[in-house]
Amino acid sequence: MSRKRYNPYTYPRWLRNVRSVCAQFAIPFCVFQGIRTIFFPTTFDVLLLAILILLSLAIHFEMI
Repeated sequence: MSRKRYNPYTYPRWLRNVRSVCAQFAIPFCVFQGIRTIFFPTTFDVLLLAILILLSLAIHFEMI
């Protein structure tokens, strides 16, 4: 099974802009959510933190 290479230039300009904005704000949101989860640990906060961390990793490793 061959894996398709990620090429950001094949996407429209607006989608590349959305991805770059998400990449800039992903880590600060993770930090804020992590602090919030430490002080007010609810199931929703833990799940949101996990989703944000996975999204940050996917952007960092260029999976999306």
